[in-house]
Amino acid sequence: MSNDIRIKKGLDINLKGEAEKSVEQAIISNYCTIRPEDFHGTIPKLVAKEGTVVKAGGVLFYDKSNEAIKFASPVSGKVIEVLRGPKRRIDAIKIESDKKQSYQDLGKFSLDATKGEDVKAHLLSSGCWPFIKQRPYDVIANPDKAPKAIFISGYASAPLAADLDFTLQGKEAELQVAILALGKLTEGAVHIGIGKNSNSPLAGLSGVTYHKVSGPHPSGNVGTLINKVDPINKGEVAWTVSAQDLVIIGELLLTGKFNAERVVALVGSSVEKPRYFTTKIGSEVATIIYDKGISQDAHVRVISGNVLSGKHIKPDGSLDYYSNVISVIPEGDDYELFGWNKPVFNKISTSRALTFSWLNPKKQYNLNTNTNGEHRAFVTTGTYEEVFPLDIYPMQILKACMYQDLDEMEALGMYEVAPEDFALTEFVCVSKQPHQKIIREGLDLMLKEIG
Repeated sequence: MSNDIRIKKGLDINLKGEAEKSVEQAIISNYCTIRPEDFHGTIPKLVAKEGTVVKAGGVLFYDKSNEAIKFASPVSGKVIEVLRGPKRRIDAIKIESDKKQSYQDLGKFSLDATKGEDVKAHLLSSGCWPFIKQRPYDVIANPDKAPKAIFISGYASAPLAADLDFTLQGKEAELQVAILALGKLTEGAVHIGIGKNSNSPLAGLSGVTYHKVSGPHPSGNVGTLINKVDPINKGEVAWTVSAQDLVIIGELLLTGKFNAERVVALVGSSVEKPRYFTTKIGSEVATIIYDKGISQDAHVRVISGNVLSGKHIKPDGSLDYYSNVISVIPEGDDYELFGWNKPVFNKISTSRALTFSWLNPKKQYNLNTNTNGEHRAFVTTGTYEEVFPLDIYPMQILKACMYQDLDEMEALGMYEVAPEDFALTEFVCVSKQPHQKIIREGLDLMLKEIG
């Protein structure tokens, strides 16, 4: 049985460079880099120091505030460098891969007659727990607080997002085992959102409540699913898991191996032939982008993730821990003379003033990173509400975060939002305010003051 969720508010940004449905094996990366900044709020305590030889699934570090949460190496090899920042903060752990990929034997796990505490202990010790995140605060889930429900989005609506129906093909066994394991961690339901007309491998699994989602972006955001199904109130906790991470969890339970494999979409108008690649978490993006028709001299921006909420990385950077997309689009550091005062046909906008994208909603655009304006004070236009489907006042919650009014943030629904939920309002913002950064800082303040 499924429930339909139809989103009316939002905006589909049709960009050139969608990946074609073909998968290649990426060049095996010489190095794997894990950055603790991917795990927001985590204070790493190093286990594998420079010179340590690790297997895939071996522990690299644990969270200083909760020693039970361990972080595993995606590859086997030798830790050759620990990059540090101010006050000896650990910024990155660089592993030289031996390319043989030997795995730590973490033991097969049978779900028959097992309790939730046993599943939790196994996921914590194996390094798979960081794949489980929580609302409120959008951080790694606290294993000491049971969730009222678990939410998984199997429908990606972001611009040039990887097609989950395609990347999850043939992984039904791993998905089913992972779902059954997660179901033991909550007394509530496991909710999965899938496309209304999709042939998702997630469809037909047992132990879940399905929701068929349709409408413009951000209909595929897990925050939208939570808001429409079971909003989070003060004192409640919900957990979220990415659909592709279910495969890693499922394979761990079935085989005892931490196989941090990703099917990654290489997309964007600057890519000669966008398509999918099989690689590992933390691999060098250069093994994909420069081998596939992108010049090293090209003036482009490489993004680990989608163009709205992904992270800008250098061309010699690495795939971050949670992304399954590498977006490559033109760098927008040029300026148009009187660009604000003439008709525009090659850009997308929610406004009809001098912009005619509304005449052809299916047109694909080749957009760059130019913000087409400068930072200024908030302008009340009602534009945010047009693209924000959550039952929350976006302008008011942003302002409450800026002047740090905790009571108002609570009352406005801060417990259920994450920065990615405000990626579209940031895109359409005429004031060029950094909405996602504002929300992240607001969540950090609440976590510090309220916990």
